[in-house]
Amino acid sequence: MSDKLYVLDTSALLSFIEDEAGAEIVENLLIEAEKGGIDICLFFISLTEILYITKREKGEREALERLRLAQSLALRIQESDEQVNILAGGLKADYSISLADAYFAALCQYHQGILVHKDPEFEQLAPLIRELRLPYK
Repeated sequence: MSDKLYVLDTSALLSFIEDEAGAEIVENLLIEAEKGGIDICLFFISLTEILYITKREKGEREALERLRLAQSLALRIQESDEQVNILAGGLKADYSISLADAYFAALCQYHQGILVHKDPEFEQLAPLIRELRLPYK
């Protein structure tokens, strides 16, 4: 495991998949992870978000293809545990953020990682987490 960890939130992964602004940044991180220079985590909830968002917009077949793509990338799918649950619960209680975003931020806090995202909701957490902001939509 490298000493630098990045956490992709769903918006970052979708930027890469849909070739939106910021896709090249995510692609470069994935290339670096393949070389072993960094580690990348994807919280398990992102897989669910990719599935439902894509199914609504492009149908079930595309949703399943994107799921397989996400699982094939040079990243670790992270499940939750008690410490992350406690951190996420605290963030959700203290800030006006979605539950999924509370978990992404908690995972970053727990692992001292860098959150990669394009979600302005995280701006309120800037003092608490390190982040790499992709261009907002």
